[in-house]
Amino acid sequence: MLNIFSIIIASIFITFTIPNAHASISKTDKINKIDRIDNITSTLLREFQTQYKNKEDIKKLQSKVIDLSGKAVPALVEVMKKDLYPDPNRWLATFLLGQIMGKKASPFISKFLYHPHWVLRMAGLKTLLALKDDRYAKDYAQRLDDNSLLVRTQALENIRTLNLKNHADAVWAMLYHKHNYQVADGKLKRIPIIKNVIKTLGDLDHQKIKPHLLSMASKEKYRDIFDEIDYSLQKITGKNSPDGDYNVKKIYWERLALTEKKL
Repeated sequence: MLNIFSIIIASIFITFTIPNAHASISKTDKINKIDRIDNITSTLLREFQTQYKNKEDIKKLQSKVIDLSGKAVPALVEVMKKDLYPDPNRWLATFLLGQIMGKKASPFISKFLYHPHWVLRMAGLKTLLALKDDRYAKDYAQRLDDNSLLVRTQALENIRTLNLKNHADAVWAMLYHKHNYQVADGKLKRIPIIKNVIKTLGDLDHQKIKPHLLSMASKEKYRDIFDEIDYSLQKITGKNSPDGDYNVKKIYWERLALTEKKL
């Protein structure tokens, strides 16, 4: 958006050495150009206010924005900022801004990682991941403790996909976040995101937690996440557990744990 307006503003301040007639024509042309941009913005804003009911209409809007390229940026920014637009459209505007501007849009999009509305936080995370922008690793790590499960899950995916090993401790800390558990039959039980947490720790090769995982592998209370523990231990130790059922694999890791203690 800044590039578009900077070109327009710079062109208005035409040098005084040009003859008045040409200056007048140039100024008129630039005013007309501004008017055209304003018309594009107004038209797009009206279209983004529509609650689309089918994918075809959304695809048409998406194609139109892509064709307009930089000219659509002011409208996309406005849609992202204002609550009067439907959530799916604000989501789409975020993706399209990233698609059009690339990483130049990242500083603006990253602000939405702290937006009050989870949809915008989620859209920001997904767009920055699509841009493969690892400059906001600390922000992704902060969102691991988000109130929204969907946002936490996406933040975890950002860290895993971008291989942000420096924030593996923040991933491990998710095992202790109360909102990753629910009460069932009077007991606190893990929700599915915990499985993703365990696997992500393996993908990040978080060596520090190897003793903890070996201990967990030997305990019955972690049987519901044993497959994920087995996966991560193989990643972290570089060893493949034997083919077989739970008991076969459990014994294998227990023996490895004893060997590690002796060493």
